[in-house]
Amino acid sequence: MSLELIPLGTATIRLAEPLAVSASLMIGEITAVEFEGERLRATMRGAAGADWLRLAPDGTATLDVRLTLETDDGAIIYTEYTGRLRLDTMTVFAAPLYHTADERYLWLNSIQAAAKGQFTEPGLLIYEIYELA
Repeated sequence: MSLELIPLGTATIRLAEPLAVSASLMIGEITAVEFEGERLRATMRGAAGADWLRLAPDGTATLDVRLTLETDDGAIIYTEYTGRLRLDTMTVFAAPLYHTADERYLWLNSIQAAAKGQFTEPGLLIYEIYELA
């Protein structure tokens, strides 16, 4: 059995200065998202997006991200993902899930996505996202 990666798009995420809650927890408020792909084009809707980042002593962190997207044709898509951040390289590996009631995008409810991201500058994260098939 082989795994196929079907391109879903590129997500550019802007984050505010992280809020250090403790030595092991930071909150990264998401201030903007632009998602560009052949099947999906969207931006962040509202201001309730954040990453609750758990820091580990081994130089990794665990993601817990939730946000809402609005497509260029008006659909609302809830997005959540977990994953890992390698603090030495600022490389992110994530597993996004999507949820919507909009009939045009119901296919998103049944897919598993995988993403690899890189911080290109402080507060700017760019992901390449794929549907797993």
